[in-house]
Amino acid sequence: QVQLVESGGGLVQPGGSLRLSCTASGFMFRIYPMSWYRQAPEKERELVASITRGGDSTYYADSVKGRFAISRDNAKNTVYLQMNSLKPEDTAVYYCNAGDRTYDAGYWGRGTQVTVSS
Repeated sequence: QVQLVESGGGLVQPGGSLRLSCTASGFMFRIYPMSWYRQAPEKERELVASITRGGDSTYYADSVKGRFAISRDNAKNTVYLQMNSLKPEDTAVYYCNAGDRTYDAGYWGRGTQVTVSS
């Protein structure tokens, strides 16, 4: 059974940091590119960052470039999203996905809430 389980969300003040984790099981994690998406209230889900299966190349949305960093540990079947200099507009539910900008394997986590507020 395929599972993607996100963790690490929470409430943080503007300018703060959070590190999200997504642990995968039930599929061959290391052969898939992985991505983080987010969805804010009343907005469409948007791609935040992607990483190739070997971790050698990454993609970031313009809105998070220079503040967020995606990484992965294939030995642990885990992908991470380090989020720094957080802004209120980063508030959203963050989802882990097996895929990238052009491919979606159909594997999604249930999401973790990130709230940036003073």
